[in-house]
Amino acid sequence: MRHILLLGGTTEASALATALAERGERAVLSYAGRTEAPRAQAIPTRVGGFGGIEGLADHMTREGVTHLVDATHPFAARISANAIAAAELAGVKLLALTRPAWEAGPGDRWIRVTDTAEAVAALGSEAARIFLALGRQTIGDFADAAQHFYLLRFVDAAEVPALPRHHLVVDRGPFTLAGERALLRAHRIQLIVAKNAGGAGARAKLEAARELGLPVVMIDRPFIPDRPQVESVAAVLDWLDHGVVRGV
Repeated sequence: MRHILLLGGTTEASALATALAERGERAVLSYAGRTEAPRAQAIPTRVGGFGGIEGLADHMTREGVTHLVDATHPFAARISANAIAAAELAGVKLLALTRPAWEAGPGDRWIRVTDTAEAVAALGSEAARIFLALGRQTIGDFADAAQHFYLLRFVDAAEVPALPRHHLVVDRGPFTLAGERALLRAHRIQLIVAKNAGGAGARAKLEAARELGLPVVMIDRPFIPDRPQVESVAAVLDWLDHGVVRGV
């Protein structure tokens, strides 16, 4: 019987976990452990890292994992690279479930950058009110631009000593266009910084920015080595049943 290890933390991972449970698959969903209270899942879960490439490979060998599905965040580049190497080392079949990137459309005012350092530089020296829609892992990169006011939104409450002028909203998506529009207006936001995470759950802030005419500093996705990947739960299930990736 196959044994599936699902690397999660995304809405796509949760949807796949539900589908696997409905099929009676033997599967475990693994969280990196960055969220204090992750959502309940339909399959067993584990929290924490594996100890790098060799640690993940050893875990999969020890647990008899036959299939590894990487459904982590598009910016979890290190985890994804480790998954590729560990799957090869352990002789485990690998597939990535990833959401399509966002594309700028008519009315969008995007400033494309490659990383957070370029994002900080794009803010300029004049103080502004900025929605930093990045999550807390990269907030410290903006400490050298402390002249700005930053609106932050995390899943969990946290101290942010690196940014003296900020307001933290604790909330979890998906978010609505009306809610994002109200948030931006309430805090008089002038610019948004976002990662090109893709997906529907966080897109509303971009639609609100378009309506309000706000610029968006958009950080491109990091490099991840080539790997087989699909964009839907149905495609993952088809791969499990037939061992091939179709139409990608």
